Amino acid sequence: MSFPEHRPRRLRRTPAVRRLARETHLVPSQLVLPMFVREGITEPSPIGSMPGIVQHSMDSLRRAVAEAAEQRIGGVMLFGVPEVRDAVGSGADDPNGILNRATEAVVAEVGDAVVVQTDLCLDEFTDHGHCGVLRDDGAVDNDATLERYTAMGLAQARAGSAMLGLSGMMDGQVGAVREALDAEGFTDTLILAYSAKYAGAFYGPFREAVDSQLKGDRRSYQLDPGNGREGVREALLDVEEGADVVMVKPALPYLDVLADVKASVDVPVWAYQVSGEYAMVEAAAAHGWIDRQGAIMESLLGIRRAGADAILTYWAVEAARWLRAEL
Repeated sequence: MSFPEHRPRRLRRTPAVRRLARETHLVPSQLVLPMFVREGITEPSPIGSMPGIVQHSMDSLRRAVAEAAEQRIGGVMLFGVPEVRDAVGSGADDPNGILNRATEAVVAEVGDAVVVQTDLCLDEFTDHGHCGVLRDDGAVDNDATLERYTAMGLAQARAGSAMLGLSGMMDGQVGAVREALDAEGFTDTLILAYSAKYAGAFYGPFREAVDSQLKGDRRSYQLDPGNGREGVREALLDVEEGADVVMVKPALPYLDVLADVKASVDVPVWAYQVSGEYAMVEAAAAHGWIDRQGAIMESLLGIRRAGADAILTYWAVEAARWLRAEL
């Protein structure tokens, strides 16, 4: 009778051996929590399509950020939901606008315990829901939008944001914001470029979270889901323009792009596990169809294995608590 010459199962025999042989590791500091703060509310408002996630009031935001810092996650990414919107997103660079006031509050609450990051895009602040200024024909005006982004970036830096998350997918956005920051003395402010941000079907719950006013779609500026090489090209261009970190978004449907970007650049590569990914797992778990904790941790490990140095995920605090319990 013939027996196997190789026995890889030896490395899987016990939990201790499996831990020792594990190739990919996840720790709380690799997780970033996206957070929504809404102007004009005094209590957190649940987001129906994202069970467990809320639009925060200023007070609940402070409490939630303090909890995140206690769990030693790497950072928080702030999104503002204003009461009033207009065609050019005036609230985005208003020092008294909701996002900039929230940034000041969060920095005052946690300081450098976590990296305070801010979404730099106009879509939450415009009455048309697009990520930029519109021309008369309804198309997004790339270069006019860059002027708004630079103003927004300076306002966020003045509010204390340590890292600006450029998510609008405008050509030249990194270079424009970097130049403006440096000219004003914000040479230490980091830029996270959402370099490979794909136009697709996984953002639906997020649009509820920010009360998006979008009509139509963003396919004229976000990437086509069929294009992998284009995502790498965008990342290389952003690095050339001065990005400190580049991002692939969404995460799980684009693990191949994530791996290719990781192999192509010499800066940290992050991924955003978006609202649709979150909602699918939560819905399936609520029906008892999958093991919720197992699915969450497996998805995060898969993103790490594909090359992400850090992950934006709505499960950041919960996953960090599980990880710390294992120590």
